[in-house]
Amino acid sequence: MSGATNESPILPWKTKILLSILSTLTDLSRRHNGTVNRRFMNFFDITSKIPSKPVHGLKITDITVDPTRNLWFRLYTPTHHDLPNPNSLIPVFIFFHGGGFAFLSPDSKGYDDVCRRFALELSVVVVSVNYRLSPEFKYPSQYDDGFDVLKFLDLKNFKDFPTKADLSRCFLAGDSAGGNIAHHVAVRAAKTDFKELQVIGLVSIQPFFGGEERTESEIKLKKAPLVSLDRTDWLWKVFLPEGSNRDHEAVNVFGPKSTYISGLTKFPATLVVVGGFDPLQDWQKRYYEGLKRCGKEVYLVEYPNAIHAFYIFPELSDSSLLFTEVKNFIEK
Repeated sequence: MSGATNESPILPWKTKILLSILSTLTDLSRRHNGTVNRRFMNFFDITSKIPSKPVHGLKITDITVDPTRNLWFRLYTPTHHDLPNPNSLIPVFIFFHGGGFAFLSPDSKGYDDVCRRFALELSVVVVSVNYRLSPEFKYPSQYDDGFDVLKFLDLKNFKDFPTKADLSRCFLAGDSAGGNIAHHVAVRAAKTDFKELQVIGLVSIQPFFGGEERTESEIKLKKAPLVSLDRTDWLWKVFLPEGSNRDHEAVNVFGPKSTYISGLTKFPATLVVVGGFDPLQDWQKRYYEGLKRCGKEVYLVEYPNAIHAFYIFPELSDSSLLFTEVKNFIEK
């Protein structure tokens, strides 16, 4: 477990209150029978509408991929005159939001704000994917949706495809459960020959991995906000196929049932972000070590005093540091 400098994180009151509210809403929406009270959760999910014209250097549109499964993405395109070099193509940053596979969407205000920052601060086209949620749709629905978005982008046959988007420089990214999805989509992409799209990087921000073993950080931080042990156990249970345990290949990606990736020569360079007050940190560091053992190019960034989902809170200093770190990674 990485060493946090205090017994508990030092947070502004605003952050503490928001964390308490979010944790409480999540708990109240989770039913004992393994279902989610969607009406309750949606009532409290503050969403951001897309502006009718470019605002603050961004054009934002929602693009439908498959209406039968509500598969769509929110597209963030920096306006050309705001780019460092307006005549150059820019990378595509395909983002999967967190929420334990069960909550939130690209238009949830916290994630809309984060993706706006990614687009502007990194000078990238952001594709924020709305995948199906568990428990209504279990594994592997989320991975299927993510991969189908890649195939959709590769065709470039939708009206608002950005002319400055460079599909040969695609980065998969995600936080928490989205980091898990990004990994599994990257594995599929590494086995696929696309027409034009190439995944050259993976940004894994506090990814949601686990296993049957209880790690030191899970035990020490078992009552952490958002990702307490009780919450994560419930989320895995309603996500996985019936009869599966947490050593399933979706959860324990370098465990006894995991998919072999050493031979995937196209698996992308990866940035793994870890927080010192995140109960999931031990699994995240094992993920980094597993990629390293497989001979993959991988970088680890640790924020010793960071909570899970710290980047959602712009008042936290580590939030700005993360955006700088991701920018440096994609510009390597």
